[in-house]
Amino acid sequence: MSDIIQLLPDHVANQIAAGEVVQRPASVVKELLENAIDAGATNIKLLLKDAGKTLIQVIDNGKGMSATDARMCFERHATSKIQKAEDLFNLCTKGFRGEALASIAAIAHVELKTKQENEELGTSIKIEGSKIISQDFISTSEGTSIAVKNLFYNIPARRNFLKSDTVETRHIIDEFQRVALAHPTIAFLMHHNNNEVYHLKSSNLRKRIVSVFGSKMNEKLVPINEQTDIVSIEGFVAKPEFSKRKRGEQFFFVNDRFIKSSYLNHAVVNAFDGLLEQGSHPSYFLYLTVPANTIDINIHPTKTEIKFDNEKALYAMLRATVKHSLGQYNVAPLLDFNRDANLDTPYHFNTKTKSTSTPKISVDPDFNPFKELEQKEIHTPTSYRREPQTESWESLYTSVAVTDEEKQSELFNNQQEIKTQKTFQIQRKYLLSSIKSGVVLINQSLAHQRILYEDFLESITVKEANSQQLLFPVKISFSSAEIEMIYTIKTELENAGFSFDEFTKDSVTIKGIPVSVTESKITIILEELLSDIDLEVPDASFSHFDVMAKSFAKTLSIKTGTQLSEREQEGLVNDLFSCKEPSISPFGKPTFKTLTLNEIDNLFNS
Repeated sequence: MSDIIQLLPDHVANQIAAGEVVQRPASVVKELLENAIDAGATNIKLLLKDAGKTLIQVIDNGKGMSATDARMCFERHATSKIQKAEDLFNLCTKGFRGEALASIAAIAHVELKTKQENEELGTSIKIEGSKIISQDFISTSEGTSIAVKNLFYNIPARRNFLKSDTVETRHIIDEFQRVALAHPTIAFLMHHNNNEVYHLKSSNLRKRIVSVFGSKMNEKLVPINEQTDIVSIEGFVAKPEFSKRKRGEQFFFVNDRFIKSSYLNHAVVNAFDGLLEQGSHPSYFLYLTVPANTIDINIHPTKTEIKFDNEKALYAMLRATVKHSLGQYNVAPLLDFNRDANLDTPYHFNTKTKSTSTPKISVDPDFNPFKELEQKEIHTPTSYRREPQTESWESLYTSVAVTDEEKQSELFNNQQEIKTQKTFQIQRKYLLSSIKSGVVLINQSLAHQRILYEDFLESITVKEANSQQLLFPVKISFSSAEIEMIYTIKTELENAGFSFDEFTKDSVTIKGIPVSVTESKITIILEELLSDIDLEVPDASFSHFDVMAKSFAKTLSIKTGTQLSEREQEGLVNDLFSCKEPSISPFGKPTFKTLTLNEIDNLFNS
């Protein structure tokens, strides 16, 4: 039998390795930014075109490379970060991935320009699909510039696997934010399609967080600081009142490296016990510094997970530190809610070095509390008397959004499968209604989601959406990344009924909203929409419209626990069965279940 095992050619091996290293443009951004930091750069620029699919360029002012190193960096398993295997367990740089640049060069057109300090000329190398096209000496500035063009040009299947520009941009921004937050003393600049997204100057940690997430973030932050023998913890947590429904601004950094840890996240959430609403998540920016030999950073391909030698001790210290800071800065509620916080002893008050002064009490011996009472009439003048209210208090809660009679009649005429006799609400969650063959049990929230979803989708894609102009435009603060995303889907939002007045780096002014949206819901809707886009809904010709309709429906739908009048119950049932797909919610969950008379009889005959 002939031999069947053979060595792969280098360019094929590099393409296979690229599948582990380069999952999407954001993977390339992460690698290049980390290399620039390890090169000692103090100023880093990131330039993008078409969400990194056309161009990813990182320019730094680091120490640069020699001509030999510039060529060697594209070889597999070539690195300057380790010399022996033991170094893997004591890394102080951004870590070892020797095939990174080799893998990137295997699936893109790469152009490298670099020059070391005190050298007259630098080096320029062009590579296409692992093949060296040219290597020349050039005049260039100190540092390194790497341009990655036409990512996955030779692997069409991988390129087709990429999501929309909006989603891929979001992933790039996530990686950029993590690197920028880990290194506040380094200046960063990010441009996308010639638009400036971030311009971060060298600063301290608090200013860097505010620069990334907007000026509104400053008032939310509570400082954290604790030094122990095994870990140093510093950073910030957001006040409980600024918690979010989605896991958003949650950042752990260990030795200036972003990590994900559900275990440590649980410690932080535990520290907020009793301070958060049900289903809310705290925001935090926590920086842990531990000895390099007490962690293993090579247990995950993207190095976002770390194994600690003493996880339990870290958990206890982190929980205690966060809880301590919340109490120290009077964030945790006091038992006596009527007390004046100004009268509390300051946290830093030292009774050994400071003494309290005895308050002076002055008494008026001639004071007579009954003197004025004897001179005045007790009766209130008639003109100031309040007549008792005879109007029923229930009228204050009467719904004003009642379905028009003509529309109600039309809905009833279109109803073929269901004949509503009487509707009952169960536990403010379900509606029980009679149908020809038995009964139907409807989930009121999921049913309303389906109704709103189809209405929104029709308004956005078929009809011209109605917009209501606001008397006073609303200015909403967002981070630069969120502003970029909103601007990307601006056209779709306008088709949905939104009208924008002005975009700035950290805010957007809205002057018109869809008719079905209230002014108080604008921020919630946009935050939910941005979060849903992050979920990477599969691309389609109407993907943004679909995500938008789903997001609007989820945010504006009737929630569990809402009491509905009989008329509202009937209207919900009729509207549901007038939908094209009444049986499932926009997210694939059943909106109702039916029980036939036979099934009901069997319940009692079994």
